[in-house]
Amino acid sequence: MTDALKRLSDEGVAIWLDDLSRKRITSGNLAELIDSSHVVGVTTNPTIFQKAISGDPAYDEQVGDLAVRRVTVEEAVRMITTSDVRDAADVLRPVFDATGGQDGRVSIEVDPRLAHNTAATVAEAKQLAWLVDRPNTFIKIPATEAGLPAIADVIGRGISVNVTLIFSLDRYRAVMDAYLTGLEKAKAAGLDLSQIRSVASFFVSRVDTEIDKRLDKIGGEEAKGLKGKAAVANARLAYQAYEEVFSSDRWAALEKAGAHKQRPLWASTGVKDPAYPDTLYVTELVAPNTVNTMPEATLKATGDHGEVTGDTITGNYADARGVLDALAGVGVDYDDVVKVLEEEGVEKFEASWNDLLKSTEAELKRLAPSEA
Repeated sequence: MTDALKRLSDEGVAIWLDDLSRKRITSGNLAELIDSSHVVGVTTNPTIFQKAISGDPAYDEQVGDLAVRRVTVEEAVRMITTSDVRDAADVLRPVFDATGGQDGRVSIEVDPRLAHNTAATVAEAKQLAWLVDRPNTFIKIPATEAGLPAIADVIGRGISVNVTLIFSLDRYRAVMDAYLTGLEKAKAAGLDLSQIRSVASFFVSRVDTEIDKRLDKIGGEEAKGLKGKAAVANARLAYQAYEEVFSSDRWAALEKAGAHKQRPLWASTGVKDPAYPDTLYVTELVAPNTVNTMPEATLKATGDHGEVTGDTITGNYADARGVLDALAGVGVDYDDVVKVLEEEGVEKFEASWNDLLKSTEAELKRLAPSEA
């Protein structure tokens, strides 16, 4: 099963799992995926935690202890999620050590309700880094306008960051700028730049979902012929931007001081439209020094029948630009698409976080000691 996954890894794509649960850790499944499927990292988000925790008896003992202590619902959620991330980080620690800190990482997200509050995002990132207390943790910060200065601030403090919810090419460039600014702050503060890492999570499948919907409304053969092409083209142009930024003189000065490049991470790589190949956002986005974080179904599909034929990004920039130009030509407003996607992304994570709070509150009540 692992031949395609090994080829993917050999091409310079780090394979991460876009999922985490306590059962996955305690059953040995995560360790098995590391051993058998070339998995070298894990990402989480509020939706993943909400699904993992709801109704799973694996959490009963800890939730019962929290109920006895009468902690707030928000504190309970943080204790539960950071516990899972800490344990997953320990499972991945050998990978972290073997790759010199590049992989073996587990990501945990700041409270999505803080996405438009810079100061609160920084405070939350510091708190999460302290709570998890593992060197192989990434703190996830959304690439909102308020998130950009928070990213620079947190990187400047020496905390490694996974920047999430990136949809547009302009915003991606702003994210890379924030990373370099943060490294410059860290350097000025005398921190060891070699200990700071970052990835930039560029979302893929949701771009096709939104644009395909608009193409259906526009109608016509030309519009129909563009369906399923936008997401890959957008991501390929993001990689072109990455190559430009990390070959600049500004970057060279930081690299000389020991800094590492901020790798592009392809997120939301599970195919939403069954008409498309289930490995589309893996095999069409192969390039050196990238990360692809996959839901387990996508990971298995790639291992089973993925065709990895080498680098499928570099050398395809003109075609990718042609796709975006053609989309504009039929009336798709790119700027509006990415604006809608960012707003929806924050809203979806907020909704999942609120659902997580509600389900945790119900579990705390269920497991609370009687007053008898």
